[in-house]
This record gives sequence, C-alpha cells and structure tokens, in this order.
Amino acid sequence: MNTRMKAAFIGYLLALLLITSFGFVYLLRPEFMSYHAAAMGMPWEDVPRGTQIIIIALMKSYGGAELALALALFIVLWFPFRKGEVWAKYAIPAAALVYTIPALYVTLHVRASTPAEPPWIAVVVGIVLVMVSFILSLTDK
Repeated sequence: MNTRMKAAFIGYLLALLLITSFGFVYLLRPEFMSYHAAAMGMPWEDVPRGTQIIIIALMKSYGGAELALALALFIVLWFPFRKGEVWAKYAIPAAALVYTIPALYVTLHVRASTPAEPPWIAVVVGIVLVMVSFILSLTDK
C-alpha cells in the first residue's frame, strides 16, 4: 500500500474503533444514558418497568448491530482493501455511511427536539474519517 492507502486504512480503522466503542457501550449498559434521561425528562428509576425492558432491548440490539457492522467492515478493510481490490474501496464507505448518516440524523433530531445532548460530534467525526479515507483511497494510482 502506498502512503495515501495507508492513511485511508488508518482513517477507516479509527472510524471502526468509534463504532466499536459505541457498540460495546450500548450493548453493556444496564440502563439508559444521561442524555436519554434528559430527553425523557425523568431518571431511569422513574421509567416504567416495561419501558425499561424495551429501551434496554433496543440499546442492546443497536450495540450488537454496531459491533456486527464494525466486524464486517474490519474484515473487508483487513483483507480485500489491503490487497487493493477496487470493490472494497466503495463497500467500506457505503456501509459505514448507511449507518452514520441516519445516526447523525437521529442524534440531531433528539438534540433539536429535547433538552438532551446526544453524542452527535462523535458521529460527525466518524463521517469525516470515512469521507477523508474514501477520498484518499480514490487517489491511489
């Protein structure tokens, strides 16, 4: 790999680390986050038990999906991308952006509609990493 492809590889790897870290947080949390409490206007203890079960189920599903996406993208990054296979240059950003763009929309919607402060900046960082890495990978000769 040349310098641009190595930089793209590192950028994608950093984006995958972000996705992985959020995946583990959502998968392992026993209750919702502080920004969820702010959005709902109540602490976890005041949320009805049935709603708690649904929220935790959704959080764990989301976390598991993030980990599955990160694993799949890591495999594509580690094998076909490093070999220079052209399809991998498009598959990685396509899959990553299908995840990150809706995630950004949702976090900004929660931020605009409630007093909550969801981690939207982390999502923007992920999108920027993916886009810069994609552009770098396209400039490979």
